[in-house]
Amino acid sequence: MNRAFPLRESVLNYCAQIGADPLLVQGAGGNVSWKDGDTLWVKASGTWLADAVTKDIFVPVDLVGLRAAIQLGQYAAQPTLQHVSALRPSIETLLHVLMPQRVVVHIHAVDALACLVRENCADELDDKLARLAHWSRVAYHKPGAALAKAVADCLQIAPKTEIIFLANHGLVIGGDDIDCIKSILNKFLAVLSNNNLFIPLFKNGENFKTLGGCDDFIPIDIAELHNLALNEVLFSSVKNDWALYPDHIVFLGPEAKCFESIKDFNEANANNIESELIFVKNIGVYIKRTFNLARKVQLLCYFNVILRQPLNSRLKSLTQKEISEILDWDAERYRQNISK
Repeated sequence: MNRAFPLRESVLNYCAQIGADPLLVQGAGGNVSWKDGDTLWVKASGTWLADAVTKDIFVPVDLVGLRAAIQLGQYAAQPTLQHVSALRPSIETLLHVLMPQRVVVHIHAVDALACLVRENCADELDDKLARLAHWSRVAYHKPGAALAKAVADCLQIAPKTEIIFLANHGLVIGGDDIDCIKSILNKFLAVLSNNNLFIPLFKNGENFKTLGGCDDFIPIDIAELHNLALNEVLFSSVKNDWALYPDHIVFLGPEAKCFESIKDFNEANANNIESELIFVKNIGVYIKRTFNLARKVQLLCYFNVILRQPLNSRLKSLTQKEISEILDWDAERYRQNISK
């Protein structure tokens, strides 16, 4: 660790740095913590890592009590705040307690996520990461108690683990300081990165027309996202491989509203479309004015994940049961509301 920066300051600066990189962090997604004696400082649910330097987004919780709960197998234990706050600790606080390292970073890095949503992700990780040490992988589990239990089981088998890959979710890294975290993350992402991306069909300066006779929907203002409707392969992914990971479902819903043509859109009667986001094949991607930044960055994440899929990749979407578990969860509704 750079001794010129105390741990807290180095963590906050790093959070702001990765929070500004959409290939690492998307809006309110991801969480970071550091341990200070009997206290765990963890990012508050619904806050943005990008705001770490300018806002108080971390809350102190009782580390001793959570460790005791884990020893008893109580993975649904709720963190106890060490001072009054209107903010809630991250819904994944127990992941930070379970990792023994002083600093823990949980993010949804696109280059890793692109692999983690594939049906063969286990075999692919085993192949690509065979020469790297101290990593583990965990199958998909609902965030919270179920995921914490799975990670605890993983660490019992491999206690020296520094990075855990979570299928259909993201990754968790543990290190003694931020320099260690950076080194681990860069090492693994360098192996997983995929530069064979689709070529955008248009330049960023191209304008998109409004949907004639409908004022409810406007063209999304991130030009590259229109490829999701203009590229046949990407449009097919939107229709068939939508619900790939929890944050995508929480912020963008369990299914995509797709139309094969403007005629189909008009026949659907725009006034009856509850979705804030629609895809019109060969025309573009359209949103309602209430479609906020938190949703835009999640759609950009999805675009970047799909963009990194080799042709003919088979993706593993979450099941209807898994989707319902996420959408019916009060903790996720809270996070969605506070991140607006």
